[in-house]
Amino acid sequence: MVRRMSRTPRYVEIREYLRKLLDEGSLQPGDRIPTEAQLCEQFGVSRMTVNKAVRDLVREGRLLRRARAGTMVQAPRGELPLHAIRNIAEEVRQRGHAYSGEVLRLEAARADARLARALRVAEGERLYHSLIVHREDGLPIQLEDRYVLADCAPGYLKQDFSRNTPNAFLTRLCPAQAVEHRVEAVLPSEKQAHWLQMERTEPCLRVLRRTWAADRLMSYAELLHPGSRYSLHSLSGPLDGQGPDAALR
Repeated sequence: MVRRMSRTPRYVEIREYLRKLLDEGSLQPGDRIPTEAQLCEQFGVSRMTVNKAVRDLVREGRLLRRARAGTMVQAPRGELPLHAIRNIAEEVRQRGHAYSGEVLRLEAARADARLARALRVAEGERLYHSLIVHREDGLPIQLEDRYVLADCAPGYLKQDFSRNTPNAFLTRLCPAQAVEHRVEAVLPSEKQAHWLQMERTEPCLRVLRRTWAADRLMSYAELLHPGSRYSLHSLSGPLDGQGPDAALR
């Protein structure tokens, strides 16, 4: 009986070829990979076969598909440590990358029913609201939607949050005593997907964060991260042993 030698599927050959280029540094973060047409011609296969190889590497977090921009090498994922509050600008710079922020909104606001519950204040309480896109080497990695009690953060609306983050400002003003996190997997809204330069079908990690300082619940933030660009790392806990007593609703 003659046994047929098993042959590696063509999509696996293409996937390993691309993985080798990534591992040896021939392709760097931000570089575009060869087009599907180029890979089809090089390997003599269909677009479906090439697409399967690329899709595997996208799922692994090695490649990133961006609408109208093609497929490129994914930068190493950022990590959000849930046991502490990190300044995202410093986190990016520590990885040797360039940080930038785009302020979409910076305004006074009043607590509606949802925010009143989150911040444990009366409806109509004076708040400050900021909406900021945080970028790493030009690529959005976090959409920060934050509300702060106005009387806890004088000067908040005068800050240049394109250079300085709300986290850094609030830490200097009133260091956190405790932090509470809730993590969810969600799909972005149309606006959120636009701001984060991602497809609406790509899942996101949403972190709901409440921060206590000076014995008060001071800040409520919703942090939205493209799932392919960020990961979470450990569980949160009180910073001083006197943590929150209720989960977010």
